[in-house]
Amino acid sequence: MYETNSQKERVVLAAVCGDSGGTESAGGPGAGCGTGASGGTGASGSLDELEELVSNSGAEVVGRVSQKRGAAHPVYYLGKGKLEETRELIAQTGATGLVCDDELSGTQYKKMERLLDTKIMDRTMVILDIFAKRAATSEGKLQVELAQLQYNLQRLTGLGTSLSRLGAGIGTRGPGEKKLETDRRHIRGRITELTAELREAAGRRQVLRARREKNAIPIVSLVGYTNAGKSTLMNTLTGAGVTAAEALFATLDTTTRKFSTQSGAEILCTDTVGFIQKLPHGLIKAFHATLEELVHTDILLHVVDASNKERERQMAVVYGTLRELKCDGKPIITVYNKLDKNVERPLPSDAGAWRQVAVSALNGDGVLNLLDIIDEAINGFKFNNRLSVLIPYGRGDILGKLRRGCEILKSEYRADGVFFELYANEEMKEKLRQYSG
Repeated sequence: MYETNSQKERVVLAAVCGDSGGTESAGGPGAGCGTGASGGTGASGSLDELEELVSNSGAEVVGRVSQKRGAAHPVYYLGKGKLEETRELIAQTGATGLVCDDELSGTQYKKMERLLDTKIMDRTMVILDIFAKRAATSEGKLQVELAQLQYNLQRLTGLGTSLSRLGAGIGTRGPGEKKLETDRRHIRGRITELTAELREAAGRRQVLRARREKNAIPIVSLVGYTNAGKSTLMNTLTGAGVTAAEALFATLDTTTRKFSTQSGAEILCTDTVGFIQKLPHGLIKAFHATLEELVHTDILLHVVDASNKERERQMAVVYGTLRELKCDGKPIITVYNKLDKNVERPLPSDAGAWRQVAVSALNGDGVLNLLDIIDEAINGFKFNNRLSVLIPYGRGDILGKLRRGCEILKSEYRADGVFFELYANEEMKEKLRQYSG
């Protein structure tokens, strides 16, 4: 969605509840399907999030409509009766488009545009639009373009390849491909180019990853629902200066910076793109090379917006995405963030986490406690060999690797070298074996 002549798009939101039963009437911004059986806010909560996405994309929400039914209508998304109510709401509000809370098929787009005579969009289109606006690095832009093309390719509609020529056989062949087939060929060709470029970028990242692993520096990665405060925590820990704002998907590009714990251990911290419910599969696929960093991390810091009423649902979305990425087996520290806001107590108990900690990344409350827990986690999960070693002054190479790749508890300068008490991983333990006392 783009602003034209400084005039915002005015849109109506539409959602289908998973509950069976009757339908809700179309209405203004407060309309929704109400509370579901699980205690959540049903379509109303999802539409609140969709409204925030739409606002971030530069449009204005002027109304909502929702319907309770077992599943979205395969052709019209909403039932025909509900579509007629939606047409009236669009006319009353002067809306220029309709945004559906689920990903639509090409057929649904076509039928709804015909019946409502207005622009039709879905949640995926809005998310892709935000990503396109905020991608800053060349790789991020490539990933977003790939996701957009994959999305568009699935929604090209027409008569199909069987009618792309007028006839068959000598003397009956048509003048060439129709526009639909030409569009498909162009999109597929560009997807191939983008995939190759992203494969090269993934190769470069693999080289950097191998270098980090050689240096044996532990890695923690920040994951969490979008707008949970990951970037703010990243800045607090590392001073990275990445963009942090109260907005969905404020930052998209992966950033890695170094920080030190209170014991002096050096840690690499990686910030990743935030997750969201109904995260488009094409985005996960396009960003897979970037998100692959999570597979190689040692500890996951699951950042949760503790002030959000939907915090438990958001936590479930994060765990679901981690399972899809095959990263759910990593040690997890759940970081309940935004204690500086109005936070409902008690905090949820996270059965999937190794430890839990409450912080305010904005003012620093609880961050020292978090650093202690990271220290404990690294010692427990990676550096589980406690050693006493004496490194000769002439072995500066060993001293450098030791300071970068071990958890140092104590250091003492002696006549014949530097004495250390430390934690080391298995690889470093073998390298230091000849210096052990």
